[in-house]
Amino acid sequence: MDDRDRMIVYGVNAVTEALRAGQVRAVRIATASARVAEVQRLATARGVSVTRVAVAALDRASGGAVHQGVAADVEPPGLLTLNELIAQATHPALILVLDGIEDPQNVGAILRVGETAGVDGVVRQKRRAAALGPVAKTSAGALAHVRLASVVNIARALTELRAAGIWTVGLEADGDDLYGDVDLTLPTALVLGSEGQGLRRLVRD
Repeated sequence: MDDRDRMIVYGVNAVTEALRAGQVRAVRIATASARVAEVQRLATARGVSVTRVAVAALDRASGGAVHQGVAADVEPPGLLTLNELIAQATHPALILVLDGIEDPQNVGAILRVGETAGVDGVVRQKRRAAALGPVAKTSAGALAHVRLASVVNIARALTELRAAGIWTVGLEADGDDLYGDVDLTLPTALVLGSEGQGLRRLVRD
């Protein structure tokens, strides 16, 4: 499935937040739990069609992941260019940059924290990026509210961020400074490395 054409989100929180964000084309339900019924009421109120399907159909749509009896066909989030994200950022800007993070659960957790922290957006590389459907589920709906920018090359993106007056700070477990020491009153981009490799050399340099 191509994220640019069609995306499926599943799970009560993810579908609810997508409905609130006006991104849902259609909802499919397979159970009659109170939480799913609330999703159905919200969809109906928003004028979104709701179809009852077999549980097996949602199992297939979610790739066997936990779907809680509800899924939705949604408009994929509009991916920004890096320049668009910079232009839309508040002052001082706070941006997260993902350097090779591919696990949807990790990306979802980062989006949850980022939304809570009020980040202006998240930058990710087009190649080998985590699929957005599973990310929507693990982000508990944060994907519907956090801006995403897609770039070809992370190292080049960091150069462009610095040229725009944004400090770039790499986060590593064995770094010399603590996160609390970072001056977030300045425009800042926090760079997070991949699950196994951490920050790549070209990015670190």
